[in-house]
Amino acid sequence: MLPTTYFISDLHLSAERPDISDCLFRFLQEQAVQAEALYVLGDLFEAWIGDDDQSAFNLSVADAFKALADTGVAVYFIHGNRDFLVRNTFAKQAGFTLLPEQVVVDLYGTPTLLMHGDELCTRDVAYQKFRRKARGWWWPRLVLALPLSTRRKIAENGRKTSKQNHAKLSMDIMDVTPQDVVKAMETHQVTRLIHGHTHRPAIHALTVNGQAAERIVLGDWYDQGSILKVDPNGVELSNQAFNFSANE
Repeated sequence: MLPTTYFISDLHLSAERPDISDCLFRFLQEQAVQAEALYVLGDLFEAWIGDDDQSAFNLSVADAFKALADTGVAVYFIHGNRDFLVRNTFAKQAGFTLLPEQVVVDLYGTPTLLMHGDELCTRDVAYQKFRRKARGWWWPRLVLALPLSTRRKIAENGRKTSKQNHAKLSMDIMDVTPQDVVKAMETHQVTRLIHGHTHRPAIHALTVNGQAAERIVLGDWYDQGSILKVDPNGVELSNQAFNFSANE
Protein backbone atom coordinates (compact mmCIF):
# COMPACT_ATOMS: atom_id res chain seq x y z
CA MET A 1 0.00 0.00 0.00
CA LEU A 2 1.31 3.43 -0.95
CA PRO A 3 2.01 5.97 1.81
CA THR A 4 -0.88 8.44 1.88
CA THR A 5 -1.60 11.87 3.33
CA TYR A 6 -5.09 13.36 3.63
CA PHE A 7 -6.22 17.00 3.78
CA ILE A 8 -9.57 18.38 4.94
CA SER A 9 -10.86 21.87 5.64
CA ASP A 10 -14.00 23.89 6.30
CA LEU A 11 -16.04 21.20 8.03
CA HIS A 12 -17.79 23.86 10.14
CA LEU A 13 -18.74 21.32 12.79
CA SER A 14 -21.52 22.15 15.20
CA ALA A 15 -23.92 20.27 17.44
CA GLU A 16 -26.72 21.40 15.10
CA ARG A 17 -25.27 19.36 12.21
CA PRO A 18 -24.68 15.83 13.56
CA ASP A 19 -24.72 14.50 9.99
CA ILE A 20 -21.44 16.29 9.28
CA SER A 21 -19.71 15.09 12.44
CA ASP A 22 -20.95 11.54 11.79
CA CYS A 23 -19.39 11.68 8.33
CA LEU A 24 -16.15 12.96 9.81
CA PHE A 25 -16.04 10.19 12.39
CA ARG A 26 -16.59 7.60 9.65
CA PHE A 27 -13.80 9.11 7.55
CA LEU A 28 -11.39 9.08 10.51
CA GLN A 29 -12.19 5.47 11.36
CA GLU A 30 -12.29 4.01 7.86
CA GLN A 31 -9.92 6.06 5.67
CA ALA A 32 -7.67 8.38 7.65
CA VAL A 33 -6.60 5.52 9.91
CA GLN A 34 -4.77 4.03 6.91
CA ALA A 35 -2.75 7.21 6.25
CA GLU A 36 0.60 8.51 7.39
CA ALA A 37 -0.82 11.91 8.22
CA LEU A 38 -3.96 14.04 8.23
CA TYR A 39 -3.89 17.82 7.87
CA VAL A 40 -6.85 19.91 9.00
CA LEU A 41 -6.52 23.28 7.26
CA GLY A 42 -8.81 25.37 9.41
CA ASP A 43 -12.50 25.97 10.09
CA LEU A 44 -12.93 22.58 11.66
CA PHE A 45 -15.69 24.19 13.75
CA GLU A 46 -18.45 26.60 12.79
CA ALA A 47 -17.20 28.69 15.70
CA TRP A 48 -14.61 28.13 18.43
CA ILE A 49 -14.98 30.36 21.48
CA GLY A 50 -12.18 28.94 23.61
CA ASP A 51 -10.66 25.70 24.85
CA ASP A 52 -12.64 26.04 28.07
CA ASP A 53 -15.83 25.29 26.13
CA GLN A 54 -15.77 21.64 27.16
CA SER A 55 -19.18 20.71 25.75
CA ALA A 56 -20.09 17.10 25.11
CA PHE A 57 -19.99 17.79 21.37
CA ASN A 58 -16.55 19.39 21.42
CA LEU A 59 -15.18 16.55 23.52
CA SER A 60 -16.62 13.98 21.11
CA VAL A 61 -14.71 15.63 18.26
CA ALA A 62 -11.52 15.73 20.31
CA ASP A 63 -11.92 12.06 21.23
CA ALA A 64 -12.38 11.04 17.60
CA PHE A 65 -9.19 12.77 16.48
CA LYS A 66 -7.26 11.52 19.53
CA ALA A 67 -8.28 7.96 18.72
CA LEU A 68 -6.83 8.44 15.24
CA ALA A 69 -3.62 10.00 16.57
CA ASP A 70 -3.23 7.13 19.04
CA THR A 71 -3.04 4.69 16.11
CA GLY A 72 0.12 6.46 14.94
CA VAL A 73 -1.37 8.77 12.31
CA ALA A 74 0.15 12.26 12.60
CA VAL A 75 -2.62 14.86 12.85
CA TYR A 76 -1.80 18.50 12.07
CA PHE A 77 -3.96 21.59 12.45
CA ILE A 78 -3.79 25.08 10.93
CA HIS A 79 -6.12 27.73 12.30
CA GLY A 80 -8.96 29.05 10.15
CA ASN A 81 -11.03 32.19 10.43
CA ARG A 82 -13.67 30.37 12.51
CA ASP A 83 -11.36 28.55 14.94
CA PHE A 84 -8.31 30.78 15.39
CA LEU A 85 -8.87 30.63 19.17
CA VAL A 86 -7.95 26.94 19.35
CA ARG A 87 -5.09 26.66 21.80
CA ASN A 88 -2.85 23.97 23.30
CA THR A 89 -5.49 22.53 25.64
CA PHE A 90 -7.78 21.39 22.85
CA ALA A 91 -4.84 20.47 20.65
CA LYS A 92 -3.60 18.08 23.32
CA GLN A 93 -7.08 16.62 23.80
CA ALA A 94 -7.40 16.01 20.07
CA GLY A 95 -3.85 14.82 19.47
CA PHE A 96 -3.18 17.77 17.15
CA THR A 97 0.16 19.28 16.30
CA LEU A 98 -0.48 23.00 15.81
CA LEU A 99 1.22 24.48 12.73
CA PRO A 100 1.97 28.09 11.72
CA GLU A 101 -0.53 29.92 9.50
CA GLN A 102 1.70 29.18 6.51
CA VAL A 103 3.98 26.17 6.41
CA VAL A 104 5.88 24.26 3.73
CA VAL A 105 5.91 20.46 3.95
CA ASP A 106 7.56 17.86 1.74
CA LEU A 107 4.83 15.74 0.15
CA TYR A 108 6.60 12.76 -1.36
CA GLY A 109 9.28 14.90 -2.96
CA THR A 110 7.18 18.00 -3.73
CA PRO A 111 7.58 21.01 -1.39
CA THR A 112 4.01 22.17 -0.74
CA LEU A 113 2.74 25.34 0.89
CA LEU A 114 -0.20 24.82 3.26
CA MET A 115 -2.53 27.47 4.67
CA HIS A 116 -6.20 28.05 5.46
CA GLY A 117 -6.36 30.58 2.64
CA ASP A 118 -8.25 33.54 4.10
CA GLU A 119 -5.12 35.69 3.99
CA LEU A 120 -5.21 35.41 0.19
CA CYS A 121 -8.66 37.06 -0.08
CA THR A 122 -7.13 40.53 0.01
CA ARG A 123 -9.92 42.22 -1.98
CA ASP A 124 -12.17 41.81 1.07
CA VAL A 125 -10.62 44.82 2.79
CA ALA A 126 -12.99 44.86 5.78
CA TYR A 127 -12.28 41.22 6.59
CA GLN A 128 -8.52 41.66 6.28
CA LYS A 129 -8.69 44.54 8.74
CA PHE A 130 -10.53 42.31 11.23
CA ARG A 131 -8.11 39.46 10.57
CA ARG A 132 -5.10 41.55 11.51
CA LYS A 133 -6.79 42.46 14.79
CA ALA A 134 -8.04 38.95 15.54
CA ARG A 135 -4.66 37.34 14.93
CA GLY A 136 -2.81 39.91 17.02
CA TRP A 137 -1.73 39.45 20.62
CA TRP A 138 -4.21 41.62 22.52
CA TRP A 139 -7.60 40.89 20.91
CA PRO A 140 -7.64 37.12 21.57
CA ARG A 141 -6.56 37.68 25.17
CA LEU A 142 -9.32 40.20 25.65
CA VAL A 143 -11.98 37.91 24.17
CA LEU A 144 -10.85 34.81 26.07
CA ALA A 145 -11.02 36.78 29.33
CA LEU A 146 -14.77 37.22 28.86
CA PRO A 147 -17.26 34.77 30.43
CA LEU A 148 -18.02 31.74 28.27
CA SER A 149 -21.67 32.75 27.95
CA THR A 150 -20.68 36.17 26.65
CA ARG A 151 -18.31 34.66 24.09
CA ARG A 152 -21.09 32.34 22.93
CA LYS A 153 -23.36 35.33 22.27
CA ILE A 154 -20.56 37.17 20.45
CA ALA A 155 -20.00 34.13 18.23
CA GLU A 156 -23.71 33.87 17.40
CA ASN A 157 -23.89 37.55 16.50
CA GLY A 158 -20.69 37.24 14.50
CA ARG A 159 -22.11 34.41 12.38
CA LYS A 160 -25.24 36.42 11.64
CA THR A 161 -23.19 39.47 10.66
CA SER A 162 -20.91 37.33 8.49
CA LYS A 163 -23.87 35.92 6.54
CA GLN A 164 -25.26 39.40 5.99
CA ASN A 165 -21.90 40.72 4.82
CA HIS A 166 -21.33 37.80 2.46
CA ALA A 167 -24.71 38.42 0.86
CA LYS A 168 -23.52 41.90 -0.10
CA LEU A 169 -20.11 40.90 -1.46
CA SER A 170 -19.35 39.75 -4.98
CA MET A 171 -17.94 36.26 -5.54
CA ASP A 172 -14.67 37.80 -6.81
CA ILE A 173 -14.11 39.72 -3.58
CA MET A 174 -14.60 36.57 -1.50
CA ASP A 175 -12.18 34.58 -3.65
CA VAL A 176 -8.40 34.68 -3.53
CA THR A 177 -6.47 37.44 -5.27
CA PRO A 178 -4.43 35.74 -8.05
CA GLN A 179 -1.43 38.04 -7.66
CA ASP A 180 -1.22 37.26 -3.93
CA VAL A 181 -1.35 33.55 -4.62
CA VAL A 182 1.67 33.82 -6.89
CA LYS A 183 3.44 36.12 -4.45
CA ALA A 184 2.98 33.66 -1.56
CA MET A 185 4.24 30.76 -3.66
CA GLU A 186 7.23 32.75 -4.87
CA THR A 187 8.05 33.80 -1.31
CA HIS A 188 8.07 30.18 -0.15
CA GLN A 189 9.67 28.94 -3.40
CA VAL A 190 7.08 26.26 -4.09
CA THR A 191 5.08 25.11 -7.12
CA ARG A 192 2.18 23.61 -5.15
CA LEU A 193 -0.24 25.31 -2.77
CA ILE A 194 -3.05 23.63 -0.81
CA HIS A 195 -5.68 25.71 0.98
CA GLY A 196 -9.35 25.89 1.91
CA HIS A 197 -11.60 28.79 3.00
CA THR A 198 -13.26 29.70 -0.33
CA HIS A 199 -15.43 26.55 -0.49
CA ARG A 200 -14.58 26.15 -4.19
CA PRO A 201 -12.92 22.76 -4.60
CA ALA A 202 -10.71 22.66 -7.68
CA ILE A 203 -7.18 22.15 -8.95
CA HIS A 204 -5.89 25.27 -10.72
CA ALA A 205 -2.90 25.36 -13.04
CA LEU A 206 -0.70 28.46 -12.91
CA THR A 207 2.83 29.66 -13.48
CA VAL A 208 5.21 30.60 -10.67
CA ASN A 209 8.73 31.86 -11.37
CA GLY A 210 8.43 30.56 -14.93
CA GLN A 211 7.52 27.06 -13.75
CA ALA A 212 4.29 25.10 -14.02
CA ALA A 213 2.51 25.14 -10.67
CA GLU A 214 -0.80 24.13 -9.11
CA ARG A 215 -3.19 25.51 -6.50
CA ILE A 216 -5.43 22.91 -4.87
CA VAL A 217 -8.54 24.22 -3.14
CA LEU A 218 -10.38 22.07 -0.61
CA GLY A 219 -14.16 22.20 -0.46
CA ASP A 220 -16.45 22.66 2.53
CA TRP A 221 -18.49 20.00 4.31
CA TYR A 222 -21.86 21.74 4.44
CA ASP A 223 -23.24 19.38 1.80
CA GLN A 224 -20.15 17.55 0.55
CA GLY A 225 -17.31 15.62 2.14
CA SER A 226 -14.39 17.27 0.36
CA ILE A 227 -11.16 15.33 0.85
CA LEU A 228 -7.75 15.58 -0.78
CA LYS A 229 -5.64 12.44 -0.99
CA VAL A 230 -1.94 12.75 -1.80
CA ASP A 231 0.43 9.84 -2.40
CA PRO A 232 3.65 9.33 -4.40
CA ASN A 233 1.55 8.86 -7.55
CA GLY A 234 -0.13 12.27 -7.32
CA VAL A 235 -3.21 13.99 -5.93
CA GLU A 236 -6.92 13.14 -5.89
CA LEU A 237 -9.55 15.68 -4.86
CA SER A 238 -12.90 14.05 -4.26
CA ASN A 239 -16.27 14.40 -2.56
CA GLN A 240 -17.14 11.49 -0.34
CA ALA A 241 -20.51 9.82 -0.87
CA PHE A 242 -21.72 10.79 2.57
CA ASN A 243 -25.37 10.93 3.52
CA PHE A 244 -26.05 14.52 4.48
CA SER A 245 -29.56 14.35 5.85
CA ALA A 246 -29.88 17.46 8.02
CA ASN A 247 -31.01 19.62 5.12
CA GLU A 248 -33.62 17.21 3.80
